[in-house]
Amino acid sequence: MRTSRFDQHTALRAKSLGALGELFAIKALVDNGFNNIKNLNDGKQNFPYADLYAEKGEEKYVISVKARNRYERTGRLNSRYNLGSDCGAKARKAELEFGATAAWMAITILDDIYSVYFGTLDSLPAKTGIPMGESHLKRYECLVKEKSHGLDFTPYKNKYEK
Repeated sequence: MRTSRFDQHTALRAKSLGALGELFAIKALVDNGFNNIKNLNDGKQNFPYADLYAEKGEEKYVISVKARNRYERTGRLNSRYNLGSDCGAKARKAELEFGATAAWMAITILDDIYSVYFGTLDSLPAKTGIPMGESHLKRYECLVKEKSHGLDFTPYKNKYEK
């Protein structure tokens, strides 16, 4: 069985995948009619729960962005994107601070294509992660479906030990 390599390079890759995910998320929000979009990490690195703030119509959102490879290192579907420790309490704090609803964006990437899904934290059965199985995806708002990103994704792919 192949095992994924975890080292300093892997940590940097994960961090840069997160930054890339935030860029994909901002583009998806703009393209889908959201406005007043702010990257909350610009003011405070690793803002609790939320990465972005955005508005659509009268609705205000604090949004946690999770960008992941579609498949795990084992080749199986990456079926759940964790939202982090104590996510419920952190989300409530962000909601109060911004007068907004806690939401999430899940960005699934496979080679040269990506998809972006959006929902509120309250829409999730367990508030600690985003289920990403096919049956779950049908329930989410799809902001981007199987779109080419035009980037060399090689540095972001899972690396394996021989």
